[in-house]
Amino acid sequence: MRNIELKARLHDLAAARRTAVKIATKQLGTQHQIDTFFRCHEGRLKLRQIDGLRAELIWYQRDDQEEAKASDYVLVPTAQPETLKTALDAALGIRTVVEKKREIFLYYNVRIHLDEVVGLGTFLEFEAVLGSDIDDRMGQEQVAELSATFAIEDDDLLAVSYADMLESGTP
Repeated sequence: MRNIELKARLHDLAAARRTAVKIATKQLGTQHQIDTFFRCHEGRLKLRQIDGLRAELIWYQRDDQEEAKASDYVLVPTAQPETLKTALDAALGIRTVVEKKREIFLYYNVRIHLDEVVGLGTFLEFEAVLGSDIDDRMGQEQVAELSATFAIEDDDLLAVSYADMLESGTP
């Protein structure tokens, strides 16, 4: 699986929410997510636990750059997240844990995330999900269009993950 993603600091959550509500083709609600990141040799590996819903192991690889970038990923649903976490901790070790409240909107095939991350602040993320009818170029165009709609400034773009930011102490 592959998407084109972009992450930025968010200075006005209420304004971003109003924009998302206005343009969304679908609202998917709010989730409390805990992502446990494990040490790994290639890419990033995390166990995402979503209160009251599900848990999934997610491996992904992408370049650390501020511009919109391709992210290749694999999702593995799990019915036993705590047991899986224990096994992965024993085998690989835990890097860090990211806790966030995430509001999710869809703009056609693009997921819009409004994130409130514990210890870091508020952020906006776009994930253009690619497939047989949407290629990298089209995903890049969609993300650029949404960046303009949300008035994202270059200074607000982020190259790294929330886990990287927490580890480095950079909010």
